[in-house]
Amino acid sequence: MSKDPFQILADELTLIRKDMDQLQRTSLDKDEAKKLNQIVTAAVLKMAKAAEDAPGEIQGALEADRDQMARSATQAATRAAESAMAGIRHDLDNERAKLSQAAGEARREAWRWFGGFWVWLASMLATGAVIGALAMAWIAGRGDAREFGQFPSIYCGTAGGQVVEQDNGSSYCAIWINRPDQ
Repeated sequence: MSKDPFQILADELTLIRKDMDQLQRTSLDKDEAKKLNQIVTAAVLKMAKAAEDAPGEIQGALEADRDQMARSATQAATRAAESAMAGIRHDLDNERAKLSQAAGEARREAWRWFGGFWVWLASMLATGAVIGALAMAWIAGRGDAREFGQFPSIYCGTAGGQVVEQDNGSSYCAIWINRPDQ
């Protein structure tokens, strides 16, 4: 039985959170780095003190060894940090790819769940039909009013009016607002 894409996404987020917690536990923070720097500095100062007490020939050798040790320690720490970061970067890239894949699957599943292309097409056609019907009603109302104004004798009866003949031979269309009792 395959997992739900949303469950896969949640699992991947949990893995990333665990990786970030592990990264926070294995890397030095600012205070730890300062403390390590103080320890190394104290050790170097002790070596310098011992070197001052030794004869000049031994003192030069100790200074050279101290400098070499500091360089070696710095290089080793740099290599270790780069190696750890490369591993973490690789893990994060893998997790990012998994999340991207899960998001794509979730998007496709949502598309299928909500009907896909045919539902979208039907909704677009229905929207177009509603807009078309509203446009026709708006245009038809204006057209009817224009026709009534140009030919009132033809449209008077169908518009709810009554043609009234006058004594001088002219006529007009009377539209009753409230019809009298007959």
